[in-house]
Amino acid sequence: MRTRYPRTPHLPWSPGASSDDVRVADLSGFVGEEVVVTEKLDGENTTLGRTYTHARSLDSAHHASRSWVKAFHGRIAVHIPRGWRVCGENVYARHSIAYDDLPAYFFAFNIWDDEDVCRPWDETTRWCRQVGVPHARVLWRGPFDPHTLRRLSVDIDTCEGFVVRTTRAFSRQAFPRCVAKWVRRGHVTDTSGVHWMHRTITPNGLGPEAVLWTLRSGGLCDADAVLRALDLAPPPAAGPSDLSSLAARLDVERPHAEARLAGILAGAILARSPRPSPMLLPHLRRHLPPGTARAVGRLVTLVDRPTLAVPDDTRRAGLTQLSRSVDLSVLHALSAWWADRRGDLEGAEQVAWSTLHAEDAGLWGPSPLAHLRAGLADVHPDDPLVPTLWDGIVRAYGAGRLRSPEEARALVPSLRAAVRPGGVVVLVGPAGAGKSSFVSEHLGHTMVISLDDLRARGGDRSDQSRNAQVLHQAVNQLRQHLQQGIPTTWDATSLTRRQRALVLDLAHRYRVPTRVVSLLTPEATLRARNGTRTHPVPPGVLDQQLHMVEWPLASAAHRVEDYIEDTLTDASFAGWS
Repeated sequence: MRTRYPRTPHLPWSPGASSDDVRVADLSGFVGEEVVVTEKLDGENTTLGRTYTHARSLDSAHHASRSWVKAFHGRIAVHIPRGWRVCGENVYARHSIAYDDLPAYFFAFNIWDDEDVCRPWDETTRWCRQVGVPHARVLWRGPFDPHTLRRLSVDIDTCEGFVVRTTRAFSRQAFPRCVAKWVRRGHVTDTSGVHWMHRTITPNGLGPEAVLWTLRSGGLCDADAVLRALDLAPPPAAGPSDLSSLAARLDVERPHAEARLAGILAGAILARSPRPSPMLLPHLRRHLPPGTARAVGRLVTLVDRPTLAVPDDTRRAGLTQLSRSVDLSVLHALSAWWADRRGDLEGAEQVAWSTLHAEDAGLWGPSPLAHLRAGLADVHPDDPLVPTLWDGIVRAYGAGRLRSPEEARALVPSLRAAVRPGGVVVLVGPAGAGKSSFVSEHLGHTMVISLDDLRARGGDRSDQSRNAQVLHQAVNQLRQHLQQGIPTTWDATSLTRRQRALVLDLAHRYRVPTRVVSLLTPEATLRARNGTRTHPVPPGVLDQQLHMVEWPLASAAHRVEDYIEDTLTDASFAGWS
């Protein structure tokens, strides 16, 4: 049912309130509540229902400024529950503030259900992420405090003001006590005397990120625009890349918005270069949320995996491990598109066969193993053994030894009893990635085995001719630490699966927790650091390292993490930021 959006009252100290505006007479409705403060954009209040759109006026007629939001509504309407409505700001047309770098033209700020209740803020943002709708930018969140709100600083040249709302749900009747706004003085700065709707429409400017939001919400952009959004140049004289057929395959599965984005980005990257550089992942981390960057990196790495002929008796275990790294529905859609693009009929058949196995094993979708999480219900979330226990549960599921959360819970005591004291951390990164700094900042509690240090003790830190001897010495040290239960960090480049396996397989034999940390330092930074290091590696050696690095999958260890720009992110599970 069409419903007019309530009139938002001004905070008592809002300088932009006019004589006919409503002010909050009593702030008691906010006292003791957690509130979120969001940016107030200069646009048109717009409501999106499942089968309709309207501006603040219920009988709002067609206007050129509303064409974009109607097309946007056509992409997301299927996700709006019947009787619910999404309220936000349509900022397509320039009003008083000129925006030049918007990620989209619509920003949601409230979602109302079929009982006319405004849903909690966290539920609102979660829905927005799932569907691909940007939400109003959060300026502050915390317990309601008028003094804090008075001190909030906004740039009145680029910001109309802010809106305060309680994070909990509230009814329409409670709206005046749960929502309020602060608006800058003299907000309407146009002096022509002509309302914006009667002037020539000037669209606000979109930034590079707008392409990504279009893809998230179900739209499509050409491959060149996608690559430019990632700061990746299209290949010279490249032919057209048909991303529409890939999007169609993905849309059959109706994946999470971030999963759809990852799949299309991976397709655009593969069309640009069938064998992307391993340093693509650090590059993507500068342009995408951590989970999305990791998903794209894994998709382009694993795209050929479902096209391979695999013995059926090992396929379930393999697919289970893959599902920890990527959404299998996205991977198989991408693999099928990639096989068709190359004319690989046998590969396409293998993808179809792999799809049947994945569905039969219950591994389809973004979080197919989530139901097994209940098996850890008796384990405290801060227990350091959680990743180790979870790894054991997943491997048992892949082997067909358990299927239900109850069976997973029953397995936990034996898994815990098998773990021995100690643990091994393996760092992954080319020379100059910052491994030594990471050790000093985050792993000071462990004993460090550094191959560079062992070479230095032999006389020359850069002497690669002694690698076999140094490696033998390091492995003997590691074995001693494992026997004595000493937590240990393996400080080496560990660029390939084979190099890491030497350490991780030994740790698994001693049944200690394992952890892998990838230091995702961008290539330009690596080269700059190498030029100023006391012991630089030859440029040719660094080139070789950048070419050969294989970033670990989620199944490589009990815990897998990414580290970039002072941020440590869990990369152990498939998921979306």
